[in-house]
Amino acid sequence: MLEIALDKTESGVFQKDIAVRQNISVKYLDNIIASLKASGLIINKRGRKSGYRLSRPPAEISMLDIYKAFEPDITIVDCMEQGYDCQQFSTCGVRLFWEGLNNQITEYFRSFTLEDLIKVHKKRQ
Repeated sequence: MLEIALDKTESGVFQKDIAVRQNISVKYLDNIIASLKASGLIINKRGRKSGYRLSRPPAEISMLDIYKAFEPDITIVDCMEQGYDCQQFSTCGVRLFWEGLNNQITEYFRSFTLEDLIKVHKKRQ
């Protein structure tokens, strides 16, 4: 997402260029691109075999949006997963702690945008 957000060309950034810059295989990147497209975070600039662009401004894309392109929710322990059947749910003394921590992590992901990430990246360059 950062590679796509940083690209300022009219044609968008090509998958092969992202793979080279990030030192990952195009095949591995295929899965990432497919998830980002399915979630509506990126689009092809001009159809198949064209460059990728963000579907909306970086300030409107949270890190939670990006995370959710790959996972349904943030769950730091199994019992926090939607639909998890815990036999000790009503008597668990630590669930409140895990739920609070999970909520803080989720809110941090929600509050940090791709635009924020771009600013951090540019400062480090």
